[in-house]
Amino acid sequence: MRFKKVLIKTLRVTLSLAVLLVVPAWAEQKVTFMLDWYPNPDHVPVYAANEIGAFAKQGLKVEIMVPADPNDPMKLVAAGKIDFAISYEPSVLIARSEGLPIVSTGALIQHPLSTILFLKSSGIKKPADLRGRTIGYSVEPLYRVLLEAVAEKGGLKPGDYKAVRVGFNLVPPLLSGKVDAVIGAFRNYEAIQVELEGKQVGILPLEENGVPDFYELVIIASEKTVKERPALVLAFMRALSQGIDYMFGHNQEAFGMFVKAHPDLSDELNRRAFTATLPYFKGSPIQDAARWSAMQSFMKARGLIKKESPVQAILWQGPRK
Repeated sequence: MRFKKVLIKTLRVTLSLAVLLVVPAWAEQKVTFMLDWYPNPDHVPVYAANEIGAFAKQGLKVEIMVPADPNDPMKLVAAGKIDFAISYEPSVLIARSEGLPIVSTGALIQHPLSTILFLKSSGIKKPADLRGRTIGYSVEPLYRVLLEAVAEKGGLKPGDYKAVRVGFNLVPPLLSGKVDAVIGAFRNYEAIQVELEGKQVGILPLEENGVPDFYELVIIASEKTVKERPALVLAFMRALSQGIDYMFGHNQEAFGMFVKAHPDLSDELNRRAFTATLPYFKGSPIQDAARWSAMQSFMKARGLIKKESPVQAILWQGPRK
């Protein structure tokens, strides 16, 4: 009987040790991260960071989420319902002007992908060539105002051309001839869509034609997260930085990781879009306060925001390595 009790006690100790060996000493911290829109090649570094275990090595278990509406990420981050999200520099500046406690923790795309897109057959080559043309735009008032800035670069006033709002689906009105050009189209996506239709396209880069060079995509968090959970922000940005570095060293492997998560996007359009986007990741996630300041002043002067915020309050510039 005594031998039986000793045996049971020994078995209990052995099982306890076995459990300790199987269960990790720490649990990964769950993090919610929302994309700016449907998954696309702009997001390859995020999926690469996840697949190579960069987030896990920082103790994070990241849930990548897709918004039902492109306005959702900003609102959900500001409300503290989402930890991190992807947004746009102009959107962040508008949010800060309206009092939303949003902070940019790093850049994902270093320069504008948005552009003025047209068919080469239109004869447009420079901003002055927009005279007498009909230009479709997506978002009001942002892209209408950016169009005004580009047109001014060519010596034009709003009455010298016609701006019409056509929504987010910019390619059909361009191909059908309803408009001569569109603004808000992406040089790494819609431009390729049109080329795949057998048409030659041209672009007027915004940053070369009257608009300050701005960050197309940035990572955002709430002020509360940045102030109260600095270790989380540091860990997340370190992992994302590793995903970006991996992508540059392993282009096709990184794209394959993205396609693994979204097999339906393994097509010619997305492969070419990824190749076209690669140069715009270079330098990320570093962001420059002077560039933010220039864009904020531009938006204030153009009436897109009512007031400017201290740039140091908008940016998180902690170490990432």
